[in-house]
Amino acid sequence: MKILDKYLLKTFVITFTTVFVILFFIFILQTVWLFIAELAGKDLDFILIIKFLSFAMPRIIPLVLPLSVLLASIMTFGNLAENYEFAAIKSSGISLQRAMASLTVFIVILSGAAFVFANNVIPYAEYKFINFRRDIAQKQPAMAIAEGQFSTIGIYNIKVEKKSGANGNHLSGVTIHKKAPDGSGTSTVIKSKSGDLISSNQSNTLKLVLHQGNYYEELLPRKYEERRKLPFAKSSFEKYVINLDLSQFNKMETDDAQITNTNTMLNVNELRYTLDSLDRSYEKDMASFAANIYQRTGVRGNRIPRPKVAVVQDTLKRLEEKATPFKTDLLASYNVEQRSAILKIASANIESTKFSISGSQVEMREKLKNINNHLLALNDKFVIAYACLLMFFIGAPLGAIIRKGGLGLPIVFSILIFITFHFINTFGKRMAQQDGISPFLGAWMSSIILTPLAILLTYRATNDIGLFSLDNITHPFQKAFRKLFPIKQSE
Repeated sequence: MKILDKYLLKTFVITFTTVFVILFFIFILQTVWLFIAELAGKDLDFILIIKFLSFAMPRIIPLVLPLSVLLASIMTFGNLAENYEFAAIKSSGISLQRAMASLTVFIVILSGAAFVFANNVIPYAEYKFINFRRDIAQKQPAMAIAEGQFSTIGIYNIKVEKKSGANGNHLSGVTIHKKAPDGSGTSTVIKSKSGDLISSNQSNTLKLVLHQGNYYEELLPRKYEERRKLPFAKSSFEKYVINLDLSQFNKMETDDAQITNTNTMLNVNELRYTLDSLDRSYEKDMASFAANIYQRTGVRGNRIPRPKVAVVQDTLKRLEEKATPFKTDLLASYNVEQRSAILKIASANIESTKFSISGSQVEMREKLKNINNHLLALNDKFVIAYACLLMFFIGAPLGAIIRKGGLGLPIVFSILIFITFHFINTFGKRMAQQDGISPFLGAWMSSIILTPLAILLTYRATNDIGLFSLDNITHPFQKAFRKLFPIKQSE
């Protein structure tokens, strides 16, 4: 048995390593494509590019590892079944479960390593990745502005004809388009002959000092007829200073939520500590908001005179005699002026409460979304470990059933299964972020749905049953057809 275990383990490890390297290289190319806008035209040397990609690579592992396990399992067991090696193993009295025992131990160890990697390496890499991008912009600020093309930093679109100096800090032929505050388009254009970039390691602000230029600003007349003339104001300057926020340059265009939130930089213990603080803060804010709303509903006694006790008792007595609680007139004890004042105050309180609720709703929703993101990040560290086991128990029996190795049919099944897994996982996380479902269910939804498939495939492979049986589908139709058209036997 030791020889068989070594043979199966060696075959699987070689296949898994080959598949993992190929898929990892493909996903690296995808990462380069996503960040090509930041890497191209920034005068980055080869070492900086390697560091940049090295810090971005660990986030690829949660995608590559389960897919590699799935494809390697299908290919390994498909080759064994296709070459009748499984038939020889079963003829020796060795079951499929026993043949998978050594590989199961290897997958369990791999799952544990995946959890350790997700809990320690990925948070550290995310932290270094974000800070490395910020350090590049701070230490070499000229990289934030490409030569000969427009570079967007916050509300400014900047184009320079030429960069010079030791670090490219001296600019020539500067053109700046400043976006309108309302987002309607460009409202200001600044042109200068030269400029200098000044930065500090202790600040996220990049200072751009322009020399000898003009400032053009569009004007919007009140009369519509004058707007057709497109009037603008022009002024010249000898020196003009613009402060650029480098935090805008440090944002990722593909997935702002992951790059700006700190939940991806924390391990399990840190996430639990942070979640405890966030839950307390959320409950405190909700209690404070509820108390504030409750105070808004009160009516001050000095603004509305209270009715006499005798009048109130008489009103309650008459209401009890009529026994019509749903048609009670609560303002019956007040005169017309008092009723009008009460209704005005009630209406004002309602409008104020609605405004307060609408203003606080967005804030509370963002806080709840932040809590859900931290819960998702906590569960993801365990999901990646379980996903490796799940993909193995889907791929291994599926390969034994389809009896096809190589890169043909196994790749088709692997892509279909993994796309389903990834789609359900993404859908569940989006629902959990919007508080549609619990974060636990959102993170584990794909695993919960595909676990019955792994159990079914393992059962069918263990009992030598095909992927699906056409007899179970066609038998009811055959039975019905025979009842409708019975066959007459010849005498």
